[in-house]
Amino acid sequence: MFVINCKNYEEISGDKIIKFVKTAEKISKKYKINMAISPPQHLIGVVANSTIPILAQHIDDSKVGSTTGFVIPELLKKSKVKGSLINHSEHRISSKEIEKLILKLKELKMMSILCVKDVAEVRKYVKLNPDYIAIEPPELIGSGKAVSTQKPGLIQKASDAVKRGKNSTKLLCGAGIVSGEDVSKAIELGSKGILVASGIIKAKDWSKIMTDFAKSMV
Repeated sequence: MFVINCKNYEEISGDKIIKFVKTAEKISKKYKINMAISPPQHLIGVVANSTIPILAQHIDDSKVGSTTGFVIPELLKKSKVKGSLINHSEHRISSKEIEKLILKLKELKMMSILCVKDVAEVRKYVKLNPDYIAIEPPELIGSGKAVSTQKPGLIQKASDAVKRGKNSTKLLCGAGIVSGEDVSKAIELGSKGILVASGIIKAKDWSKIMTDFAKSMV
């Protein structure tokens, strides 16, 4: 799984998100790999009809109806959104909320990608059986220093923790991934995919960098 979190980068603003998603669609089809994109929340509807999954960057544990300003998974599903990131290091939430949201996404048959900062959190949350757990040490996010090269043991330990969970959860590797070599190393260490942001979004040639990452995955 190749997941791209667009965050709120200016490079992806306005109708530029359409070009970005179309580029990802071509790469996904050409290399036959699963890709998903989390656009800025307000741009989700612009690309929700994509041939690859569109994910929210965050969802709220709030009810359908008279609630204002919350991102509700039930309504996201009706807009063809396939799932959401949960608990990203830039938008951390409580353990109680994490549990409720993973269960809610399961009920709705939507994808859950739970972000964690260390192996202890992998062990804590793998029992909830999210679709994916993405391990991202906060200090490496956006640093250009990949966790796969800076802390390879972390990925191995996280992979072991996921396997011991004995469920369907798969491990993703994030933080500082900027090259195909970083991707290959992450897969080699036991990751089943990657969660990336600035390494793709801020690249001058989106097609070239996506291709580099995709080739490294296959």
